[in-house]
Amino acid sequence: MALANLALPVGITLDRYIMQRQTAFPYATGELSQLLRDMALASKIINREINRAGLMDITGSAGSDNVQGETQQKLDVVANIRFIRALKNGGEVCAIISEEDEDIIHTGNVNAKYVVAIDPLDGSSNIDVNVSIGTIFSIYRRVTPVGSKATLADFLQGGDQQVAAGYILYGSSTILVLTTGEGVSGFTYDTSLGEYILSQPSLKQPPTGQIFSCNDGNVADYPAPVQTYLQRCKQQRMTGRYIGSLVADFHRNLIKGGIYLYPPTARSPQGKLRLLYECYPMAFIAEQAGGRACDGEQRILDVAPTSLHQRSPLFIGSSNMIDQLNGMSLNG
Repeated sequence: MALANLALPVGITLDRYIMQRQTAFPYATGELSQLLRDMALASKIINREINRAGLMDITGSAGSDNVQGETQQKLDVVANIRFIRALKNGGEVCAIISEEDEDIIHTGNVNAKYVVAIDPLDGSSNIDVNVSIGTIFSIYRRVTPVGSKATLADFLQGGDQQVAAGYILYGSSTILVLTTGEGVSGFTYDTSLGEYILSQPSLKQPPTGQIFSCNDGNVADYPAPVQTYLQRCKQQRMTGRYIGSLVADFHRNLIKGGIYLYPPTARSPQGKLRLLYECYPMAFIAEQAGGRACDGEQRILDVAPTSLHQRSPLFIGSSNMIDQLNGMSLNG
């Protein structure tokens, strides 16, 4: 090995990136930078817990259901506690909504300027079989007066009011993908340094791809136009890839090009994914990377929120593939 290679630069850490970018996006404040660091810290702890889950008896069911009526896994509970604790202790968030809790979680930091919507551990049904899972989050600047208690209005601002959104993918490597409205960047966690290092400074989704991602077992329950679209995908010899973790499926299609479909069904006529902490942040990221996201009738970020755990269909991915769906009444 050449001597010059022994001291190659490590790269830009997440902390340094945030400091450099403070002047590049609206609401460039130290508070938002600290909030993002708090999210990163919690994700490092979750990464550690996931990597030793089999040794600590924290896989499997927790023996309870969450507010969605879904069986909670032990790691769901652990992740929820870790993120809430990190955001409370960080002091920059006045309130949180989580997939795992029915009501708004007040942090006690009434002078904080931000609220966070989070799915602490997406794809938890994959935990026990060692398949990639993730965290999804969305950040808003509160609309209620600083010093007062946060209300529903702080969370029902609409997708276009997000000031930042991101996800963490716990896979073969742990990756944090982040947007603050000025493009999308990817960071890979270096366990030896305990730091996220900028690895993909300007993520762009290919305008088209050869991958379609959906639960093929539910095709018979999908609206007829969606069945027709999927049949065309198969006729064109496109590749079906579906992991069952939104973060993992989305990330693969973001990198390689593709479309993810979660249509309405007779059993879930409003869709199944949650608008505020799954659809909104992923749509924000997709658009910032050059992709598209819709609910079958309109752009996801234009869907009006009415409740904390509102559900929505989701079609998201490469721009040309989503555009091919335009003009089709996917819910009809």
